[in-house]
Amino acid sequence: MTRRKFMRKVIILLAIILMSQNSSVIAQVQDATLNNLIEKAIEVSPKLEALKNKQLAAEAEVPQVSNLPDPMLTLGLANLPTNSFSFTQEPMTGKIVGLSQAVPFPGKLNAMGNVKSKNSEIIQQEIDDTINEIRMQVAKNYYDLANVRETIEVTLESKRLLESITQVVKTKYQVSKASQQNLIQVQAEITRIEDKLKKLESKERTLISNINALILENSNAGINTSKLKAIAAKKFTVNYLDSLAREYRPFLKGVKLREEQTVLMKDLAEYEFYPNFNLRIQYSQRDEIARTNTDLNDFLSFMVGISLPINYGGKKSAAVEEAELKRKMFESQYESARQMLFQKFGSSISSLQELEEREELIANGLLPQTEQTYYAAMSAYQVNEIDFINVLDAQNKLLQVEIELFNIRSEYYKEISNIEFLVGTDIK
Repeated sequence: MTRRKFMRKVIILLAIILMSQNSSVIAQVQDATLNNLIEKAIEVSPKLEALKNKQLAAEAEVPQVSNLPDPMLTLGLANLPTNSFSFTQEPMTGKIVGLSQAVPFPGKLNAMGNVKSKNSEIIQQEIDDTINEIRMQVAKNYYDLANVRETIEVTLESKRLLESITQVVKTKYQVSKASQQNLIQVQAEITRIEDKLKKLESKERTLISNINALILENSNAGINTSKLKAIAAKKFTVNYLDSLAREYRPFLKGVKLREEQTVLMKDLAEYEFYPNFNLRIQYSQRDEIARTNTDLNDFLSFMVGISLPINYGGKKSAAVEEAELKRKMFESQYESARQMLFQKFGSSISSLQELEEREELIANGLLPQTEQTYYAAMSAYQVNEIDFINVLDAQNKLLQVEIELFNIRSEYYKEISNIEFLVGTDIK
């Protein structure tokens, strides 16, 4: 192979690498493949199905506590003489049919229903938070997979370059312009890259298996990925992310709903200081007295029972106090959660800024410089100005820089996914 043909081949291969990088810049902001995976994972999630059934069960509790209890039917015999057990001996003997209905103090049933109905709203926030968690899990595995695949691609390109260089080294060796050590070095480098490819392929299979587990597919089912696009810098502040979290984060909404539920529980507990009622109607049928042939009238009775709300041992006051203490607990839990989010937002913003700066430095500075160094090393080696080890070193540094660029982009989009989970919505 002539020197001119070899340099043309190197330029073509490097152009392919650069084109693959540029194609990532024009990738769509919304990755349709990723969105499809997320939708499927949400659709088939057993955890979500369990939460939905839990919500239906909570909704079924509302009518159980917000309606009157069943009426009580009473059947009996009154004043039956024990010497004869006759219904016609004594005028006070009668057959009794009664019906009673327990009636809580007005408003109490509605208060009980309000407390229970909050459970369904709270579980809905659990469902929404789980959906966001699934989005984050799929996205992180997806970006890791895209990173591994791009790393495999540039590593294969590097291997092909080394194989082309091998031919040049062999040619120079035949004319005594290269040593056998050079041949051994390039073969060792190819072997090292092949080992790296094996590790990358194993990691790729693991990530594919992780994603397939989330969408309930076979572990070896194919997963498509797009190129990692160049970072479009996003400027966030902690206060902005906090405002999004307070508006959208399901976990925070759930804590607020629990706090609201404790207010309703306090209202319900206060109803215990009011009486409950028991309405009763009773009909007593009497037979004719045998010895006098006296026909007796039947009796109809109406009664109202009223419970006496005595606060024995302060039990009713304790229920009110319990509800108030729980309200304060959830109020503190809400502020504690916001404090934790503040810390995470600060850390995430710092990470994003670092990744943005590093990508700018590598894409516009280090990568072009490393490419130029590689070109210069190849040219110098062609005219025997430098040793072959310098070519291998330049080639290794170029590969490392390209891989680092993919790592930065992958980590950036994973961090964005993490922030979106923390705030509970997509970041515009």
